[in-house]
Amino acid sequence: MTRPPQVIALSCGEPAGIGPEIAVAAWSRLRDTCPFVWIGDPRHLPAGTEVTEVTAPEQALAVSKNSLPILPIPFDGAVTQGTADPRNAAGVIRAIETAVALVTAGQASAVCTAPIHKKALIDGAGFAYPGHTEFLATLAGVERVVMMLASAQLRVVPATIHIPLREVAHVLSPDLLREVITLTAEGLTRQFGIAAPRIAIAGLNPHAGEGGAMGQEELDWMTGLITDLQAQGHLLTGPHPADTLFHAAARSRYDAAIAMYHDQALIPIKTLDFDKGVNVTLGLPFIRTSPDHGTAFDIAGQGIASPSSLIEALKLAQTMATSA
Repeated sequence: MTRPPQVIALSCGEPAGIGPEIAVAAWSRLRDTCPFVWIGDPRHLPAGTEVTEVTAPEQALAVSKNSLPILPIPFDGAVTQGTADPRNAAGVIRAIETAVALVTAGQASAVCTAPIHKKALIDGAGFAYPGHTEFLATLAGVERVVMMLASAQLRVVPATIHIPLREVAHVLSPDLLREVITLTAEGLTRQFGIAAPRIAIAGLNPHAGEGGAMGQEELDWMTGLITDLQAQGHLLTGPHPADTLFHAAARSRYDAAIAMYHDQALIPIKTLDFDKGVNVTLGLPFIRTSPDHGTAFDIAGQGIASPSSLIEALKLAQTMATSA
């Protein structure tokens, strides 16, 4: 099997946010070591950016050292920094679709996505997905994917994501958690090169239910599910009290943790490594990473946005592509 060229397809994201400027900043740091092709409208890049238009990602290998390789897509609307224009929604979506098409065709090694603004996509193009992750799953033709937040200090997966806290206990089920654990284990092996991944499972309730005094889910089904999967060969521990799962000594005992809801997962990683956390989608037939932040309209165009998370997302995509 021929490996795709080690070039990452980076979709532009919302052009009125910080995506274009941090793409240029990332290129200036990674031009010699981690080539990528930026997909979007070159008019949205900071003035004076040295660019070279390409027609295929592999051409980025020859030009990345001296200029930012771009695969141009014309957008319909104007760009005012900090204010999304719904007329650009179709272009943002097209950039994502193009990145996926390139990696699916074997012309790129991975997809990295800059932050989008969901309301602008809904207003301008009737975008029918809660976010990038669900859209990518549809493009890939898969039913279930897993969102992992990763950094050098922690990998953590929320079993439920963008739902109100009051709904978590109703949405969380044995079937859902089993699938999340399985996809996480497969992703750690296939995309991170960990042959026998160790996974820690957080409890849903305070103190993991404390023997039923603070909740029954751990006793009713979580412990049994973990035991069943252990018997199948998974290296699992838990359910653990979440408040003792993320200190340094605890983190040394697992390769990834699975949390039961959004904040239980994202608070620890953003506390430990706010600038360098990376969003990874497991369960897709290709590698996808993204910076772990939004469009940051409030600082767009001011030249102060940190490219650290995007740089880490690109570097992780490259590492995963090499390990796959």
